Amino acid sequence: MKGFFFIPILVFNCLIGNGQNADINLLREINVGRNKNLDGSFEFLSNTTFYVVVGTPVIITATGLILKDKQTIKKGLLTSSSIVVNELLTLSLKYSIKRTRPYKAYPDIDNQADESDASFPSGHTSNSFALATSLSMDFPKWYVIAPSYLWAGSVGYSRMHLGVHYPTDVLAGALIGTGSAILCSVVNKRFLNRVKKRDLSID
Repeated sequence: MKGFFFIPILVFNCLIGNGQNADINLLREINVGRNKNLDGSFEFLSNTTFYVVVGTPVIITATGLILKDKQTIKKGLLTSSSIVVNELLTLSLKYSIKRTRPYKAYPDIDNQADESDASFPSGHTSNSFALATSLSMDFPKWYVIAPSYLWAGSVGYSRMHLGVHYPTDVLAGALIGTGSAILCSVVNKRFLNRVKKRDLSID
């Protein structure tokens, strides 16, 4: 767990140390040269993150309770735990690294939203990828996986289009979100295996 926490910091240091110019130049290509007619669409997409990330596990869990389906309930709770773990990791990194938002550091970046917290990593991106990865593992069907990651990737892009995150913020967010979901899945499987072994030994 500690190693997982320090990987994004190591990645951040390497990227910033060797590619700050590339980072801001790519953001300029996306933000400054953007199609401004799409600002409203990307702002709407970005704003869906909270509602989708919170609502999806609630709907899954509620469906399981209504149908009295223990497996569906477990999937809903596992998705919720992935979001919680991701949020804790993301906030910890934000307050540890304290990276300034790009529009505050570079006046030519045209931000379409104001954010009060630190830039690295992107919380919208990490949450959307945590959800997409969790759903993809719980419901491994193409019609779940493809829309989930398409939405998550679009959320990440929207954060750069709106000028509130560097590309490295978004990349780190995607890695952290994906890693959080995988971590929770692995821990859950190990816990269940231990319970089964204990029950077998008791029998």
